[in-house]
Amino acid sequence: MSNLFIFFTALIISVALIPLMVRLAPRLGMVDIPDPRKVHTIPTARVGGVGIVIGSLLPILLWVPLDNATIAYLFGAMVLLVFGLWDDSRELGHYVKFIGQFIAVLAVVYYGDVYVKTLPFSGLEPLSASIGQPFTVFAIIGMINAINHSDGLDGLAGGLSVLSLSCIAYLASFADGYHVVAIAIATLGGVLGFLRYNTHPAGVFMGDGGSQFLGFTLGYLAVLLTQTENTALSPALPALILGLPIIDILAVFAQRAYQGMNWFRATKNHIHHRFLELGFDHYEAVVIIYSVQMLFVVSAIALRYEADALILSVYLGVCTLVFVFIILAKSIGWRAHQTRASSSLENMVQTLMRNNAVRATPVRVLSIMVPAIVIFLGVFATDVPRDLGVGAAALSLVSLLALIFAGGSDSVLFRASAYTAAAFVIYLETKQAGMLSPVMSAVENGYFVFLAITIGLAVRFATGTKFKTSPLDYLLIFIVVSVGVFSHSQTQHADLGAIVAKLVILFYGCELIISHTKSRWNALNLSVLSTLTMLSLRALA
Repeated sequence: MSNLFIFFTALIISVALIPLMVRLAPRLGMVDIPDPRKVHTIPTARVGGVGIVIGSLLPILLWVPLDNATIAYLFGAMVLLVFGLWDDSRELGHYVKFIGQFIAVLAVVYYGDVYVKTLPFSGLEPLSASIGQPFTVFAIIGMINAINHSDGLDGLAGGLSVLSLSCIAYLASFADGYHVVAIAIATLGGVLGFLRYNTHPAGVFMGDGGSQFLGFTLGYLAVLLTQTENTALSPALPALILGLPIIDILAVFAQRAYQGMNWFRATKNHIHHRFLELGFDHYEAVVIIYSVQMLFVVSAIALRYEADALILSVYLGVCTLVFVFIILAKSIGWRAHQTRASSSLENMVQTLMRNNAVRATPVRVLSIMVPAIVIFLGVFATDVPRDLGVGAAALSLVSLLALIFAGGSDSVLFRASAYTAAAFVIYLETKQAGMLSPVMSAVENGYFVFLAITIGLAVRFATGTKFKTSPLDYLLIFIVVSVGVFSHSQTQHADLGAIVAKLVILFYGCELIISHTKSRWNALNLSVLSTLTMLSLRALA
């Protein structure tokens, strides 16, 4: 089964399930009430973990071959979801949560036989199971709590997880580690579906149900990747792959121990809290932390076969610089935005934004260009796989029913149909990319570049929509650029950067059109219905 298909199945399930859970949250008692320790100021549903976990696990359960390790992983993930949802609705104590964590991790270590066999600086001398297994239990539980504690700002824990999962999937792809790649790709889809609703100001939180699952998945995959799938990788590499959450939780525990505080009592002394105390805005703090994590994962890819000492030196060196900056800035009383000089560029932008034609034109152009490219790619698609045709047929029927009976223009069904149709046509387009002449290929690439520029203008100038730039945009841009750079020299991944870039452009375009269109009988929905119908007839004829 194509990893692309696994990814979009997880994404669509997550995007569709979370709004339903938000409506149920008050009845389930799963609403996060603001308090002095928390950053948010309004009650917010903490049910995003359901979308993340179900969206991630269902494709794995359906299409990934089940061995003992995968069975243990699925079992552990469901245990953590149950305990996480229990905590999100009843506020369990830490010791009760530890019970669930131990059950989940013991399953993958002792039944799945996934554990650390070599440590940094140990050479070729393997650890005995009596040492490696308890160490792995401790390490994965630590990672579960590291991600859980990093979930303090909108989009933060999810974004950090996306970066680490992308790194794991990339590294595993070169070792033919299908299970690792598939689980990482499925989890990426689930998390990105959640981040659609979690960018600041968040409409939903992942809660313990989501954060514990992400920490568990990252710990499990990091061990499986470096200890089983590709043992040539440095055993120190998980430090860079997992990055900032590890040092953050260690620093917090050290500070609490030094001050004689309860290790597990929540406080506002995490890295993200410290950046807020220095005067950075919410999105600025998230982007700074993303940037540090990006540096870690890029270093992990570049140094994957280097010496343990070099890898740990890079990790500890970057961590030291972050904490030195925070401590020095606080000691001298420095704060971000102390001076705000007037900007002629900002004044010019504000003048442009007051012009109705400027605000409306980019979206109008998108309303023509996005449906046109979807139809064009659908018409010229050849060799449509049967399973894709079956999916297109089912979704075309759903789209038709939604057009007839849906109550509004921004139904989740319309989004799911548009996203899926975009994914289908881009996938089919890449399969026959070599058949295009150089001129046609250049025209198509230029079309997508113009689309990207138009989307940027629409996001910047358009009004009357909740669709705004956020740290997630920077995260996606980084992933697109990184995929293009790292895949450039790899023949088997040569088209991956183009696929991701085109998909992101079409997704943003679809989202902007849906956000600005009042009638459901619009060009985008009609083009999606027509394209899905064409693909299904071509595959099933």
